[in-house]
Amino acid sequence: QVQLVESGGGLVQPGGSLRLSCEASGFTLDYYTIGWFRQVPGKEREGVSCISNSDGNTYYADSVKGRFTISRELAKNRAHLQMNNLQPADTAVYYCKAVWGRRDYWGRGTQVTVSS
Repeated sequence: QVQLVESGGGLVQPGGSLRLSCEASGFTLDYYTIGWFRQVPGKEREGVSCISNSDGNTYYADSVKGRFTISRELAKNRAHLQMNNLQPADTAVYYCKAVWGRRDYWGRGTQVTVSS
């Protein structure tokens, strides 16, 4: 069964950190560009970060640049999003997506809540 499963979300205080993971099963992430997105109720899903399958180049939204780091752990068929200095505005459901040509897969998301 092909699927992506996110984990690592939770409740954290402002200034805290979380590490999200995205684990693939049923396919290998080696050939896929991996992206992290987030969505809050009533708003469109927005891109947060992605990492290229070909050269490992990374992209970050301005709102998270310098605070978030995307990485791949291909030996374990996983990707990660390290999130530091979290702020209330980062509260959202976070999704990972894997894309390779016409193939793309989404996870079901993990909730991140930043609150004191």
